[in-house]
Amino acid sequence: MQLVDSHCHLDFPELHGTLPQLLERMAAAHVGWALCAGVTLERFPVVLDIARRHPNIFAAVGVHPDTDEEQAEEPTVERLVSLAADPRVIAIGETGLDYYRLTGDLEWQRQRFRVHIESARQCSKPLIIHTRSASADTLRLLREEQGGTVGGIFHCFTEDMDTARAALDLGFHISFSGIVTFKNAKALKEVARFVPLDRLLIETDAPYLAPVPHRGRTNEPSYVLHVAEEISRLRGMALEEVGAATTANFFRLFPTAREAGHA
Repeated sequence: MQLVDSHCHLDFPELHGTLPQLLERMAAAHVGWALCAGVTLERFPVVLDIARRHPNIFAAVGVHPDTDEEQAEEPTVERLVSLAADPRVIAIGETGLDYYRLTGDLEWQRQRFRVHIESARQCSKPLIIHTRSASADTLRLLREEQGGTVGGIFHCFTEDMDTARAALDLGFHISFSGIVTFKNAKALKEVARFVPLDRLLIETDAPYLAPVPHRGRTNEPSYVLHVAEEISRLRGMALEEVGAATTANFFRLFPTAREAGHA
């Protein structure tokens, strides 16, 4: 059995300094691959360097919706498409909308999201979607900008069942993080039971949101095993079946990853 951590941030300071050890622990936990998602253009060279040096690590390029428009380089379609041309870049993101951390006039955030969707369409690579307290607008913009033509992942899913259904109807996959292992995440556990097996993915969002039994510690890709274990328990399936399905789903969604690093 080989698992895929479909979303992490290995370039973040909490993890980057111990990358050799992290990769060893990944292998020991049967985590064969990971997708490292970009959050700013300024840090993207670090993300890409990691992916270039390690054939089992893939990159996504994007600017996180929480990144203040006045504090970082604002992406353009041309810039994102150019960066995504690298064969180690398999997705556009992470991108989306976040009305939880930021308030006020957020039209700039919606415009940034539109730029990412258009970039994904132009380079024919899937989207990595972040949505928090913004599901209605996230879905609306994906429909308006035809994001379903490229598909992708609603990552670290924490929304309700209706949002899950709408995302699936648009052709997206849904990825569950360590939050699904939390005792109080009852509604999310129901969503994890509901999502069709062929649209299901698992992730850590490391260095954040470590699953039980590591909750409160720095998260890392090897811990995605605990997410897979919880999904298998919730669905009454063998762990190996969950692992096989989520890995197959990942490489079907990201065919360039299959070509670049799927042994």
